[in-house]
Amino acid sequence: MGTLFLVVGVVFVLSFIPMAYAIARGYRRFRGPRVVTCPETGTTVGVELNARKAAFTGAFEQPEFRLSSCTRWPERQDCGQECIAQIEEAPDGCLVRERLAEFYVNSRCAICGRAIGTIRAFDRKPGLLAPDLKIVEWSEIKPEELPTVLATHKPVCWNCHLAESFLSRYPDRVVKDPRQPASRESGSGTNAAS
Repeated sequence: MGTLFLVVGVVFVLSFIPMAYAIARGYRRFRGPRVVTCPETGTTVGVELNARKAAFTGAFEQPEFRLSSCTRWPERQDCGQECIAQIEEAPDGCLVRERLAEFYVNSRCAICGRAIGTIRAFDRKPGLLAPDLKIVEWSEIKPEELPTVLATHKPVCWNCHLAESFLSRYPDRVVKDPRQPASRESGSGTNAAS
């Protein structure tokens, strides 16, 4: 009799594994900042979904989307959240990380000229070269500014991003290689050491 209860208990516990997997997968898909156009103002805003609720409801049926934050809050926190329709149309298309990854797919580094290629979830994140020749990290970009940033900034590979960031933070610790061509000092690069 004890063995029967053990077998039933194990089967019962194992039956939750597919549901737990579906919830975890949904949470990973629905988390993160997104860029949408506010239906009230017509401006670009950054929003985040309540990823836990969307993942849990999505494991059983259609996910239920509610915002957990918006760049127009707290002033407009009681809005109707009509922007959710844009997220329902393209759940991954409005994610900031997806838009940035798409920006780099067929891009070449503005400094070294190498192809950047596909950015994966756990890869080192490349940077962006601002018009003032400063390197910008992904974490420095506000979601509502993303369309403008992608239109005005150039892609920079991880290696150049790392080197230029180090050069700008610790200029006294950088030694110029006399064998290197003077391309950076001629204005094609970023923060050249003097």
